[in-house]
Amino acid sequence: MITAKSYRARIADLGTRLKTYRIMKEMSQRDLADKTGISLRSISRLEQGGSVQLETLFKIMTALGLGDNIELLVPDQTKRPSFYLENMKDKPKRVHKAANRNDFKWGDEA
Repeated sequence: MITAKSYRARIADLGTRLKTYRIMKEMSQRDLADKTGISLRSISRLEQGGSVQLETLFKIMTALGLGDNIELLVPDQTKRPSFYLENMKDKPKRVHKAANRNDFKWGDEA
């Protein structure tokens, strides 16, 4: 079970990771603030483990080149291959091999 303390730890970890990406991109907090239109205080707060609005997080991630990773927060279940396999369980197969013979039958044949 995730506790309030672990939520804070995850937010702090996220802030540290974003700070690392910002530094790797050779951007100051001021540069990131200018690029995103977010206050310097909000960026500093996030990097120190404080919470920010979700929109702010998305803007920062996009500015740091991490916009594609936003999709990973809540993945679209219909895009995973097993989703299609799970939904095919009850549908007839096109061709199958008869159990006791070597000839083939179409799925809708008795």
